[in-house]
Amino acid sequence: MTLFDEHAVVLVTGISASGKSTVGEALARRFPRGVHVRGDAFRRMVVSGRAEMTANPSDEAVRQLQLRYGITARVTDAYFDAGFSCVLQDVILGRALQEVVDAVRARPLYVVVLCPSVDAVAAREAERNKTGYPPGHHSIEVLDRGLRTETPRIGLWLDTSDLSVDNTVAEISARAGEAKV
Repeated sequence: MTLFDEHAVVLVTGISASGKSTVGEALARRFPRGVHVRGDAFRRMVVSGRAEMTANPSDEAVRQLQLRYGITARVTDAYFDAGFSCVLQDVILGRALQEVVDAVRARPLYVVVLCPSVDAVAAREAERNKTGYPPGHHSIEVLDRGLRTETPRIGLWLDTSDLSVDNTVAEISARAGEAKV
């Protein structure tokens, strides 16, 4: 039996341009009934009054981020309760990772932290049509340092610097036991 034979939730996190969206989509497609819950979609729904997370976030930006995480957890649980396996994907760093794990009711829950090198993230960022590091926001180096020093070591931490998407999915499947929380 593999991860993809289970009715499960996989939480995928990492810094911007670490491959979360691409890997999350590929993982969700491997389940017979899979849903890809993109936390950032809830941020984009705020069309007026949105407060962006920056290097020095306002109280409102932090409140909106916490709201987004809560909505993401509830939507994941709703799809899970309806019989879907879910891949919840977002930038969830620091103590927020444990808070989101606690907010998701569905089990089994697997946590995968994508942590490619700073150089790999910079190369991926340069190839993207969008930017995860606009002026006034954290740099790749600052976010990476925060990920590695402030985020609890739960789940599977995977250096994907030299892995393709297919190889990353295979590695997650092979090491699912390490990811289970």
